[in-house]
Amino acid sequence: MADDNETEPLRTLIVDDEPLAVERMQVICAKLPQLAVVGTASDGAAALRLIDALTPDLVLLDMTMPEVDGLAVARKLAERDRRPAVIFVTAHDHFAVEAFDLDAVDYVLKPVAHDRLARAIERAVSRGARPSRAESRWLKELWVPHRSELLRVDVDQVHRIDAERDYVRLHLGDRSYLLLQTIAGLEERLDPAAFIRIHRSTILRKDRIRGLRHDGLGVWSAELDGGDALRIGRTYLPKVKAMAGR
Repeated sequence: MADDNETEPLRTLIVDDEPLAVERMQVICAKLPQLAVVGTASDGAAALRLIDALTPDLVLLDMTMPEVDGLAVARKLAERDRRPAVIFVTAHDHFAVEAFDLDAVDYVLKPVAHDRLARAIERAVSRGARPSRAESRWLKELWVPHRSELLRVDVDQVHRIDAERDYVRLHLGDRSYLLLQTIAGLEERLDPAAFIRIHRSTILRKDRIRGLRHDGLGVWSAELDGGDALRIGRTYLPKVKAMAGR
């Protein structure tokens, strides 16, 4: 049995305006068991929105980006009581002093080498960025873009989540909102006591499921309290049946 204080991978956000740089960082991060990438952003404004929405433990932050650059993001984060650790990842070496003035964990130059980033991650871990299982990690709220503002959404109000490519659609009664987040990344942050994934494209709030229906030939559907029926993917069927005590 794992210790209650056993640590988990750092939930990591990658921020860079160059798609190839993001791809390279994702490849490197995938080889580091200390990290779990939960999202990417291509500019500083998007990074701040995603930090609010995803509450990452660590941000791998590019320095030079249009409009809101990496330093501006770090300054915003420095004003917060609770904030992720920041590792700057940049092709420019002349911002290091200001970066460390903003309490950055490390300053890694491009092209990024696997072992160099690994050392930076260990520094982040030693500074206490890594969460423990004893600490609650479940989302309580989400901030979603709506017209020209961000709206706070109480997770308890969300009854269904659908994947739409790189986005998820949150359903709240007769309203819905798009959020830039993968369904897998969001699933990791939802309380499994309250939510269950029934399909590669669908997560449901458990208390909205009225029953399960066998449609024949091994096909099952979840019947919702509003009358809708949603097909259960074969991969997720055992867990859904276990929830129902079957």
